[in-house]
Amino acid sequence: MSLVVQKFGGSSVADVDKIKNVARRVVDAKKHIDHVVVVVSALGDTTDDLAELAAQISRTPPEREMDMLLSTGEQISMALLAMALNELGQDAISMTGQQVEILTDKGHTRAKIRHVGADRVVQELRKGRVVVVAGFQGVTNEGEITTLGRGGSDTTAVALAAALHADYCEIFTDVDGIYTADPRAVPDAHKIDMISYMEMLEMAATGAKVLMARSVEYARNYEVPLHVRSSFHSGVGTWVKSEDDIMEKAIVSAVTHDFSEAKVTIIGVPDEPGVAANLFGSLAEANINVDMIIQNVSERARTDISFTVNKDDVDKVRPIADNLVSSLGAEGSNYNDDIAKISLIGAGMRTHPGIAAGMFKTLADNGINIEMISTSPIKISCVVRREDGENAVNMLHEYFSL
Repeated sequence: MSLVVQKFGGSSVADVDKIKNVARRVVDAKKHIDHVVVVVSALGDTTDDLAELAAQISRTPPEREMDMLLSTGEQISMALLAMALNELGQDAISMTGQQVEILTDKGHTRAKIRHVGADRVVQELRKGRVVVVAGFQGVTNEGEITTLGRGGSDTTAVALAAALHADYCEIFTDVDGIYTADPRAVPDAHKIDMISYMEMLEMAATGAKVLMARSVEYARNYEVPLHVRSSFHSGVGTWVKSEDDIMEKAIVSAVTHDFSEAKVTIIGVPDEPGVAANLFGSLAEANINVDMIIQNVSERARTDISFTVNKDDVDKVRPIADNLVSSLGAEGSNYNDDIAKISLIGAGMRTHPGIAAGMFKTLADNGINIEMISTSPIKISCVVRREDGENAVNMLHEYFSL
């Protein structure tokens, strides 16, 4: 018996006509797939509109209430899609994250999935129904509604696919698949037919917006094949699979860019044990994700610590940094959101020397200064000035013949 989970993003269900189009696609899929589960995001810009309403009430609304508010967006789209499916003669039922038993931790606005029950989903599938699930949301053991962070519907879909032992999970979006670079910034970018979990994970973490990093990590952990494809035509997209399933590994698969981060620097910190642990421990307790970290060579028994966070978290970082500056007698802190993170990703990089040198030389030849560097076996990331970001992406895409 075949079982597939399909996820449709906000642009795919942005209005009534698009919802009806999705319903037709699901009905067509049901003709050759025994069981279909559909996960939907909120309609179009609904989540942004709801967040804007909250901002008009409060600059720092309680995170619990934000979850209560934002979770309503997906409930609208799931009900409308279930109606559209029933209108086409396909029996369907909609379910919230709570009804599916998507249990999460207590981290409001960025909750992590702990368990997926899905027993009721199985019962409904056995009745021949399509089950439409609200993405992006879950519930704690105490019954509190939570959300999974931006792009969380991807994680919902992959978690359901893992729990249901689905054959694969399809992520429908407004692009044809995964590209070697963002086509809006690099006109010569082209679609990748197949990419490994690890490469996709690095791409998602470094700015590629097609998939959420946590969803790719979930897929890798539970070996759920992903198919990223367009919701507007039936062409094949990009398959995301285990590296072992990919015969030929590209040296460099893609170049990504991220303009959503800010650089924070704590200046003149006493160079003594425990300072970094204190700083990053406090940031972790505040549920703030830190990306790149660099510490300067100590001078005068003092050092500077720089790190990057999402721009949306800067207001949370300020009181933590200010408290550290005060308690340690550091010289101060500064914040710069006028930066871009540029990254090269490729499974073949770990066995081919010279990739970093080629990246640094390309940036230097184009007068682009590097402020921070971070590496992994299959990724090299550099922080540059925001104004140099798109030029850097294009130059690197050309240099590595992507």
